[in-house]
Amino acid sequence: MPFYCCLSFIKLEDSSAVDISLMVVLVIALALFFDFTNGFHDTANAMATPIATGALKPRVAVALAAVLNLVGAFLSTEVANTISGGLIREGSGGVQITPVMIFAGLIGAILWNLVTWLLGLPSSSSHALFGGLVGAAIVGAGFGAIDFTVLLSKVVLPALLAPLTAGLVAFLATRIAYAITKKRQRGGFRYGQMFTSSLVSLAHGTNDAQKTMGVITLTLIAGGFQPVGASPELWVIVVCAVAIALGTYTGGWRIIRTLGKGLTEIEPGQGFAAEAATTATILASTHLGFALSTTQVASGSVIGTGIGRKGASVRWRTAGRIGFGWLITLPSSAVVGALASLVARTGLIGIIADAVVAAAIIVWIFLRSRRNLVNANSLQGEPTALVSPKKRKGAKVEG
Repeated sequence: MPFYCCLSFIKLEDSSAVDISLMVVLVIALALFFDFTNGFHDTANAMATPIATGALKPRVAVALAAVLNLVGAFLSTEVANTISGGLIREGSGGVQITPVMIFAGLIGAILWNLVTWLLGLPSSSSHALFGGLVGAAIVGAGFGAIDFTVLLSKVVLPALLAPLTAGLVAFLATRIAYAITKKRQRGGFRYGQMFTSSLVSLAHGTNDAQKTMGVITLTLIAGGFQPVGASPELWVIVVCAVAIALGTYTGGWRIIRTLGKGLTEIEPGQGFAAEAATTATILASTHLGFALSTTQVASGSVIGTGIGRKGASVRWRTAGRIGFGWLITLPSSAVVGALASLVARTGLIGIIADAVVAAAIIVWIFLRSRRNLVNANSLQGEPTALVSPKKRKGAKVEG
């Protein structure tokens, strides 16, 4: 179905049709904004380690990630189908979810993404999206709207296993890399990082861009523009690919700083191992239709390399802070999505109230972030993780 079908409300006379069509357009726009935030929130997954080791300059890294996210979005739709036809029951035999509920769920996901970005916390954009949708659907249609079997098997279980698997693979890869190379040879891993970090970006596009594709397809199904069980159409794939690529190019520097410099002292060999482990885990999950958190995978890989390299250390306080963020992401975004859904159920006034409050919070977060600006120039100098412990001891650490 071409995009103009979504705008068919201008030809319809029935007032309910006008409302649903307008709502569908609004939700699609909000979903693309979420896709944009997903892009800059997750740039660190691929590019934090090559920036930290000096393998790539910050601006070059994010430009490369943007292009490869764009390409990766066209390679698969398995994860999109999990969302549009699995997690939320949207058709006959299940509970009919509405575009209003999806609108509320996206508000929960976007606000959580931006809050964690402000804190420099590499939380899961994926789980923020799932939490927002689940909370909104439960309030709007009851627990029967959620397929808990899919939620457990393709969201919760991968959330537990993926970072552990990636960490173990990264640990073994680091051990092997340092065992078979001499110290003077290890600088060559910087060149390898250009390849492996590119693969992570490509893999990220195959997984994360699809989540927004699934949400838009779910919205079109709920609005009656596509049949139940339909896959994303070409225009959906294109606009989602472009949105996540644009978001990726903006950088997400706060999270890059945390993941690249805050967890462990990353050398090129570790970066190479972390990126290889992250790529393998994401691609395997994409093939199986698991909507996993690429952020969790990347963080697990970095921790695995810190354990795997002799003489390295993991900053477990930072790791614990990240882990706590993982735990509360899904329920926190679910609560926000549920509250937004509760307000939106009151009608047009509620929907407007949701939009106004969300916009005000987004503006506040942006203004608050300007007080402690982190950008590409902040990361151009000597990486914090590579500074000696004595120099770090008295250094001021930004929040």
